[in-house]
Amino acid sequence: FRNPYAPGAGTQPPELAGRDDVREATQIALGRLRIGRPNKSIVLVGLRGVGKTVLLDRMRMDAEDDGVMAFSIEAPERRALPSLLVPALRTALLSLSRSEAAKHLATRALGALANFAQVWSVSIADVTFSLDFEPEPGIADYGDLELDLQQLLELVGQAARAGGTCVALFIDEMQYVAEPELAALITALHRAAQRNLPITVVGAGLPQIRGKLGSARSYAERLFEIREIGSLEPMDARDAIVKPAQSEGVEFEQAALDEIIEQTRGYPYFLQEWGKHVWEAAESSPVRADDVHRGAARAVFDLDHGFFRFRSDRLTPSEQQYVRAMAELGPGPHRSRDVASALDRTIHAVSPTRDKLIEKGMIWSPVRGEVAFTVPLFDEFMKRSIPDFKV
Repeated sequence: FRNPYAPGAGTQPPELAGRDDVREATQIALGRLRIGRPNKSIVLVGLRGVGKTVLLDRMRMDAEDDGVMAFSIEAPERRALPSLLVPALRTALLSLSRSEAAKHLATRALGALANFAQVWSVSIADVTFSLDFEPEPGIADYGDLELDLQQLLELVGQAARAGGTCVALFIDEMQYVAEPELAALITALHRAAQRNLPITVVGAGLPQIRGKLGSARSYAERLFEIREIGSLEPMDARDAIVKPAQSEGVEFEQAALDEIIEQTRGYPYFLQEWGKHVWEAAESSPVRADDVHRGAARAVFDLDHGFFRFRSDRLTPSEQQYVRAMAELGPGPHRSRDVASALDRTIHAVSPTRDKLIEKGMIWSPVRGEVAFTVPLFDEFMKRSIPDFKV
């Protein structure tokens, strides 16, 4: 009952270690926007299991505490951007419409949002989404997403400025936003920034989002501040394990801590998984290296049948063969040519499989001609899952 560790998808850990710098940077950025100072939008970039979702949600809570109108949005695969934005913007504008200073602009923006929802056939859970507000003719109703979104976000930003606040859209899994829609969002944010309006995006995504932003709009690198989120430094990883245990009166021997940090490579999700199972394996304090060995076996079993398995089960046989070949070469990154050679095929023959894996978010391309896993330790799982690699 007292086990303090919390492995899970986006579950807040008991100790959010090593992320104070990016939390502070985000608070400063949003605070600047609130008082009319320009600032870039922020995007967190990192592999699965580094805690991007957890961090994004904590930063949203920080923003709310500071008086920012902050909204959590997840961008699942094959979901249109307008349907993601409309509910959050509706909530923001309804709140702003209760402010005497912002009421007029918020009402106009609600009319524009009604146009936008109708033109883009916004549906929630397959039900067409409608807004009971008087339409604002000629605003956000042209059927051109880039133009409509520019006009809509400009009005929302004006209403937020009149209300003395900032609207921040916290968008997770940004790599799944279709490139034309991403381009429209970037253009709209650019226009809002040019007009010094307090509306912004704080996003998170897999490493390929960096290239996708650049492909969508060449000036994206000047509009977004990219924050790399990786594994924790050893001292931060130690805090993630030690502090929750100390709150329950439990200590760890140094050898046990060293073993956990080495096995997890400092990745936050794995630290929580190891912490949970080592806690259950240990019979008394302090926790020893032998306890880690017993707990680690159960942690690996749970990861193989959950975290890793859910991802590998989405793959076709040819895709599984491709990632198994990558695993045979080691953790990576690897040259695409070397993966093709391991499969005894030409690089052109396996390119469609590679592209599909990138689309599914299983691998990414750090530089042209290279591929790497988006999930830490996935190479070790593939070797356990398919022990004998055969072409």
